[in-house]
Amino acid sequence: MTSNAYGTASELARGIHAVLTNVQEGAEVLVEQDSLPVAFIRSPFPQARLLSECITIAEARVAHLTLDSGFSKDVEEGIAIRSQPWNPPSWE
Repeated sequence: MTSNAYGTASELARGIHAVLTNVQEGAEVLVEQDSLPVAFIRSPFPQARLLSECITIAEARVAHLTLDSGFSKDVEEGIAIRSQPWNPPSWE
């Protein structure tokens, strides 16, 4: 994801259409006023990535990190567990 900063509220207002287009394409926008961050705009819908893409990104960002052979399996199991419907206990 890319990150863009707009220095003032007026700059953001002039470019809001372009900002929203960028956000829809996956950008995250930090809005600043008087050089202080005041807002962070991002899509409420995270862009999905394949597990293989995530592993490639992790390997590229941290060159000294070595993922063990079971890492992918562990992540897939974690995703499968989280993908199950949540059935909260009944309090009655």
